[in-house]
Amino acid sequence: MLRSEIDDKYKWNLSDIVKDETEWDNLYNEIKNSTCKIASFAGKLDNKKDILDCLNLNSSLSEKLERIYVYAKMKMDEDADVSKYQALSDKAEMILVDYSAESSFITPEITKLSDKILKEFIADKDFENFSYYFESLLRSKKHILSEKEEKLLSNMHSFTGNFKAAFNMFDNVDVDFGEVKLDGEKIKLTHGTYSMVLQSPDRKARKLAYQKMFGAYKKMINTIASIYAGNVKKNCFFAKMRGYESAMSSAMFNENVPDIIYKNLTESVDKNIKLLHNYLALRKKELGYSKIAMWDMHTPIVSEIEHSYKYEDAIELVKAALKPLGDDYSKLLDSAFNDKWIDVYENKGKRSGAYSWGCFSSHPYVLLNYSGVTHDVFTIAHELGHAMHSYYSNSSLPYEKAGYEIFVAEVASTVNEILLLKYMIKSAAGEEKKYLLSYYLDMFRTTLFRQTQFAEFEMICHNAVEKGEALTAEFLCNTYKKLNDKYYKANTLDDGLIQYEWARIPHFYNSFYVYKYATGITSAVVIANGILENSENVAKYKKFLSLGGSMPPSEILKVAGVNLENKKTFDIAMNEFKNTLQQLKELTRG
Repeated sequence: MLRSEIDDKYKWNLSDIVKDETEWDNLYNEIKNSTCKIASFAGKLDNKKDILDCLNLNSSLSEKLERIYVYAKMKMDEDADVSKYQALSDKAEMILVDYSAESSFITPEITKLSDKILKEFIADKDFENFSYYFESLLRSKKHILSEKEEKLLSNMHSFTGNFKAAFNMFDNVDVDFGEVKLDGEKIKLTHGTYSMVLQSPDRKARKLAYQKMFGAYKKMINTIASIYAGNVKKNCFFAKMRGYESAMSSAMFNENVPDIIYKNLTESVDKNIKLLHNYLALRKKELGYSKIAMWDMHTPIVSEIEHSYKYEDAIELVKAALKPLGDDYSKLLDSAFNDKWIDVYENKGKRSGAYSWGCFSSHPYVLLNYSGVTHDVFTIAHELGHAMHSYYSNSSLPYEKAGYEIFVAEVASTVNEILLLKYMIKSAAGEEKKYLLSYYLDMFRTTLFRQTQFAEFEMICHNAVEKGEALTAEFLCNTYKKLNDKYYKANTLDDGLIQYEWARIPHFYNSFYVYKYATGITSAVVIANGILENSENVAKYKKFLSLGGSMPPSEILKVAGVNLENKKTFDIAMNEFKNTLQQLKELTRG
C-alpha cells in the first residue's frame, strides 16, 4: 500500500515538531551560524558567568538540533523512498556530528574545576537545571585522567572500537545461512526469517533452520572468538586505566547503578532456576515430545486464537486495561489516539517494527505497522508506555534533566504490557486464557531468564580476562554450554550446537547491557502488581514517570516502590512466574 492511500487520521502529524520545511531550514541555519558562538567559549570555562552562558547556549542549540534531527529521521521513516527526506536526514546527521565536535570541550573543561567549585554550582540556584549534570561530573572526577592521558585514550578509541563493527559486518553482510523449506516453499534464512521459522509448528523446518544458523557460526567460531575476546580485553583495559575495580563496575558506574543489583539479579535467578525447569517440563508435555530441543523454545505451546482486532477496537482494549492509571493518564491516551501522535499502518517504504520517539519541545510519537494480530495490541500498549514516560518527564522537568537512562527505559512500556495481559486474562476463558498465560510465561523466559543467562556469560568472560585467562573459542563455548546446561539441560536434548549460541548475540558488543532487560521486567511486575493492589501506588508510579533523568536511575525506581538492591524484590517477579505457571498447569490438566 502506498502512503497516499492511507487515511490521514491514521498518520502522525509531525508539524508539532517542526511546522514545515521552511522552519526546518531556518532552525538548521540558526544552529549552523551559532556553532562559532559555542566554540568561542573554549578555554574560558573557569568562571561562573561564562560557564552559565555556555551551558544555556548549548542547551538551547541542542534542543533545536534535536528537533530538526528527529523530524528528518521520522519523515524518512514514513517513506525511505522519498529522496528529499533522505537528503534532510543526511543534513541532520552531518550537523549533529559537526556540532558534537565543536561542543566537545565543554565537559572536559568543567571537569577540571575543583570539587569545591562544583559543589558550589550544585547548590547555586542559577545552575538548578544543571545540578544533576554537576553531580555526575563530581562523581566521575576520580576516574578522569590527566589531559595527556585522556587524549591518548581518546585517540585509542579510533581503533579499539572496531570489534562491534567487525562482528556486525560478518553477521549482517558476510554470513550465509542458506535456505529452508517452510509450507512447501524455499525461504532464504536470515535473522528475521529464522525467528519466523522457529515459531512455526513445523518441527523439521525448525530443526533445519537451527542447524543451519548455528552451523554457520560454528564454521567461523575461531574468528568470532577472536573478535569477542578483543572486545572484552578492550573493556577491561579501559576500566583498569581509569581505576575501576572491574569492567562491570565501570559499566555500572557510568550509568550510576550499584553493582549489587547485577549480583542480586544473577543470584536470584540461580536460586529460582527450578521454576524455569518446571516451565520447560510443561512445554515438553504440551508439545507432546519425550524431549524438547532448543529449536522448540519459540513455537507456541498454545495456538493463538484467530483474532483480528480492528485498530479502533484495539485502542478501546488498551484504554480499558490502563484505566487503573487514572483519569489524567486516560486523557493523555485519548490525545495520543485522537491528536495524531501515532502512525498506524504499514506502507511502501515505511520503516519496519515499532518505536516511540519525539523531542522535548513536542509531545512524543509512536510508529506502528499495525496488522490486527494479538501481538500488535500489546505493541500499542508497549510503545505508549514509552510515550507516556517521555511525556510525564518532559512536562515536569527542564530539558537538561528530562532524558532518562536506559536502565529505566523499558519499565513503563512493560508495565503497560503486564496491565494489558492481566486485564485480558481476567476476562478470558478456555484456549484464549491458556494462550495469554503462555504468552506471559514466555515473556519471563526470554526477558528474565534468558537475558540473565547472557549477563552471567558476560560476567564470567570479563572476570576471566581480569584474572589473566585467555578467551579462546574452546573457553567461550565450554562456558556457554555449562550455563545453558544449568538453565535447560534437565529437559532438553544435547544437540552439540548450543555451545555456539554466544557467537550470534550482537548485544555482547554493548557490554553489560542485557541485564537491564531482566531488571526491567522485574521492576514492571512489582509496579503493575502494586497498582492493581492499591490505587495509592498510582501516584508513586506517576512520580517515577515524572523524574526523567534528574536522579540516579535506581533511586528513581525506589520512588515507584522498587528496590533492586534488596533481593526480596526479585522474589516478587519469581512468584509471579510461579503463580502464572500454576494457573496454566491447572488449565492444561482439564
